Amino acid sequence: MTLPLIGFIFAPLFRRDPAVWRTVGKVGDFKVGETSAVDFLDASPLPWAGMTAKTAAWLRRTSEQDFIAFAINCSHLGCPVRWQPSAGLFMCPCHGGVYYEDGSVAAGPPPAPLARYPVRVWGGEVQIQTRPIEIQRG
Repeated sequence: MTLPLIGFIFAPLFRRDPAVWRTVGKVGDFKVGETSAVDFLDASPLPWAGMTAKTAAWLRRTSEQDFIAFAINCSHLGCPVRWQPSAGLFMCPCHGGVYYEDGSVAAGPPPAPLARYPVRVWGGEVQIQTRPIEIQRG
Protein backbone atom coordinates (compact mmCIF):
# COMPACT_ATOMS: atom_id res chain seq x y z
CA MET A 1 0.00 0.00 0.00
CA THR A 2 2.84 2.46 0.77
CA LEU A 3 4.75 1.74 -2.46
CA PRO A 4 2.07 3.27 -4.77
CA LEU A 5 1.85 6.29 -2.48
CA ILE A 6 5.61 6.81 -2.62
CA GLY A 7 5.53 6.46 -6.41
CA PHE A 8 2.72 9.01 -6.64
CA ILE A 9 4.65 11.53 -4.56
CA PHE A 10 8.05 11.14 -6.24
CA ALA A 11 7.04 10.42 -9.87
CA PRO A 12 6.92 14.12 -10.89
CA LEU A 13 10.56 14.49 -9.85
CA PHE A 14 11.66 11.90 -12.39
CA ARG A 15 9.22 12.64 -15.24
CA ARG A 16 10.91 14.22 -18.25
CA ASP A 17 8.79 16.76 -20.06
CA PRO A 18 8.88 16.25 -23.82
CA ALA A 19 10.90 18.45 -26.13
CA VAL A 20 8.78 19.32 -29.17
CA TRP A 21 9.65 21.37 -32.26
CA ARG A 22 7.03 24.12 -32.78
CA THR A 23 6.75 26.23 -35.93
CA VAL A 24 6.69 29.95 -35.12
CA GLY A 25 6.63 31.34 -38.66
CA LYS A 26 8.14 31.25 -42.12
CA VAL A 27 11.75 32.36 -42.58
CA GLY A 28 10.57 35.33 -44.64
CA ASP A 29 8.39 36.56 -41.76
CA PHE A 30 11.49 37.73 -39.87
CA LYS A 31 13.98 40.43 -40.91
CA VAL A 32 17.73 40.03 -40.37
CA GLY A 33 18.84 42.00 -37.30
CA GLU A 34 15.36 42.26 -35.78
CA THR A 35 13.91 40.69 -32.63
CA SER A 36 10.27 39.58 -32.57
CA ALA A 37 7.93 38.05 -30.03
CA VAL A 38 6.64 34.62 -31.06
CA ASP A 39 3.91 32.55 -29.40
CA PHE A 40 3.69 28.76 -29.26
CA LEU A 41 2.20 25.93 -27.23
CA ASP A 42 4.09 24.69 -24.20
CA ALA A 43 5.82 21.32 -24.70
CA SER A 44 3.69 19.57 -22.12
CA PRO A 45 0.29 21.27 -21.95
CA LEU A 46 -2.31 19.58 -19.81
CA PRO A 47 -5.73 18.93 -21.40
CA TRP A 48 -7.34 21.52 -19.12
CA ALA A 49 -4.56 24.13 -19.40
CA GLY A 50 -6.42 26.33 -21.90
CA MET A 51 -4.67 29.67 -22.40
CA THR A 52 -1.93 28.78 -19.93
CA ALA A 53 -0.65 26.21 -22.43
CA LYS A 54 0.50 29.14 -24.60
CA THR A 55 3.92 30.62 -24.01
CA ALA A 56 6.26 32.95 -25.87
CA ALA A 57 9.88 33.63 -26.72
CA TRP A 58 11.93 36.41 -28.25
CA LEU A 59 13.24 35.37 -31.68
CA ARG A 60 16.22 37.22 -33.17
CA ARG A 61 17.26 36.68 -36.77
CA THR A 62 21.04 37.09 -36.94
CA SER A 63 21.61 36.16 -40.62
CA GLU A 64 19.81 34.68 -43.62
CA GLN A 65 19.52 31.23 -42.00
CA ASP A 66 20.47 31.80 -38.34
CA PHE A 67 18.13 32.57 -35.47
CA ILE A 68 18.40 32.81 -31.68
CA ALA A 69 15.40 32.24 -29.41
CA PHE A 70 15.42 33.64 -25.88
CA ALA A 71 13.10 32.72 -23.03
CA ILE A 72 10.73 35.55 -22.33
CA ASN A 73 11.45 35.25 -18.59
CA CYS A 74 14.13 37.10 -16.64
CA SER A 75 16.71 34.84 -15.01
CA HIS A 76 16.31 36.71 -11.71
CA LEU A 77 12.73 35.93 -10.68
CA GLY A 78 11.03 34.91 -13.93
CA CYS A 79 9.24 38.15 -14.77
CA PRO A 80 8.58 38.67 -18.50
CA VAL A 81 11.23 40.82 -20.18
CA ARG A 82 10.42 43.37 -22.88
CA TRP A 83 12.45 44.07 -26.00
CA GLN A 84 13.31 47.75 -26.47
CA PRO A 85 14.37 48.05 -30.12
CA SER A 86 15.51 51.68 -29.86
CA ALA A 87 17.96 50.76 -27.09
CA GLY A 88 18.80 47.27 -28.38
CA LEU A 89 18.11 45.87 -24.90
CA PHE A 90 15.80 43.47 -23.11
CA MET A 91 14.39 45.10 -19.96
CA CYS A 92 12.77 43.47 -16.94
CA PRO A 93 10.17 45.70 -15.27
CA CYS A 94 10.20 43.89 -11.92
CA HIS A 95 13.66 44.66 -10.51
CA GLY A 96 15.48 46.56 -13.24
CA GLY A 97 17.26 43.68 -14.96
CA VAL A 98 18.76 44.58 -18.32
CA TYR A 99 20.12 42.27 -21.03
CA TYR A 100 22.01 42.98 -24.25
CA GLU A 101 20.56 41.82 -27.59
CA ASP A 102 22.59 38.59 -27.31
CA GLY A 103 20.85 37.78 -24.01
CA SER A 104 23.87 38.46 -21.78
CA VAL A 105 23.39 40.47 -18.59
CA ALA A 106 23.96 44.22 -18.98
CA ALA A 107 22.84 45.44 -15.54
CA GLY A 108 20.75 44.71 -12.47
CA PRO A 109 20.20 41.62 -10.38
CA PRO A 110 19.92 38.81 -13.00
CA PRO A 111 22.36 36.02 -12.06
CA ALA A 112 22.58 34.59 -15.59
CA PRO A 113 21.87 35.43 -19.23
CA LEU A 114 18.43 34.87 -20.72
CA ALA A 115 17.81 31.16 -21.27
CA ARG A 116 17.77 30.03 -24.89
CA TYR A 117 15.69 27.60 -26.87
CA PRO A 118 17.19 25.53 -29.70
CA VAL A 119 16.10 26.90 -33.10
CA ARG A 120 16.15 25.35 -36.56
CA VAL A 121 14.99 26.16 -40.06
CA TRP A 122 12.99 23.24 -41.44
CA GLY A 123 11.23 23.32 -44.81
CA GLY A 124 11.32 27.12 -44.97
CA GLU A 125 9.83 27.48 -41.49
CA VAL A 126 11.46 28.61 -38.25
CA GLN A 127 10.97 26.13 -35.42
CA ILE A 128 11.72 26.39 -31.71
CA GLN A 129 12.31 23.30 -29.61
CA THR A 130 10.01 23.81 -26.70
CA ARG A 131 10.99 22.42 -23.35
CA PRO A 132 10.69 23.64 -19.80
CA ILE A 133 13.13 26.51 -19.22
CA GLU A 134 14.85 26.43 -15.89
CA ILE A 135 15.03 29.87 -14.33
CA GLN A 136 18.06 30.35 -12.07
CA ARG A 137 16.65 32.36 -9.24
CA GLY A 138 19.10 34.58 -7.48
